[in-house]
Amino acid sequence: MVSSPWPMRVGLLLLREAHESDIEQMLSFRNDPAVNRFMLRTSVDPGTFRQEWLAVPTSGTDFSCVAEVDGTVVAMGFLDVVDGMGQPGMPKRTEGVIGYIVEPGSTGKGVASDLARGLLAAAFDRLGLRRVIASCNADNPASARVLEKAGMRREQHGIEDSWHAELGWVDGYQYAILAREWHAIHSPERTLN
Repeated sequence: MVSSPWPMRVGLLLLREAHESDIEQMLSFRNDPAVNRFMLRTSVDPGTFRQEWLAVPTSGTDFSCVAEVDGTVVAMGFLDVVDGMGQPGMPKRTEGVIGYIVEPGSTGKGVASDLARGLLAAAFDRLGLRRVIASCNADNPASARVLEKAGMRREQHGIEDSWHAELGWVDGYQYAILAREWHAIHSPERTLN
């Protein structure tokens, strides 16, 4: 089993594994209508949410984390290790999928940008992944800016590619970055400070 890439400091954030004592705070902003407007799952069941987060440390492929500032959880980061596409015999678990949710009072303060950089640093510098992707709703320009600022390139604009319970079919963007691209623009020292 691969060891956890956490803890890690990025800017003012401490990225670390979630503790059971964090879950109520996380759930409070995960199910906030202002937050889940751009989420495909507009609410989560509290029991399932708790189980999923408590299972992260033993998953082997889920390296999700929380981001805290001065002891307060202000965001959740998601980093899943997956198999890429290819013919039989290709290496397994070489790609990652990242995402993030920031509590409403912390938006516009660089939290998502630092968290995205931290997730990419963990994926490439600590887990040794080859490629990482991320997706966002096309009507969420703030999230698109976060991914672009982190060095990811837009690879796809999916027209009505995702179903949203309240909005119907919505467009989505997919972003990606390769390890060699990440390392060309980020040294571990610059990334983490």
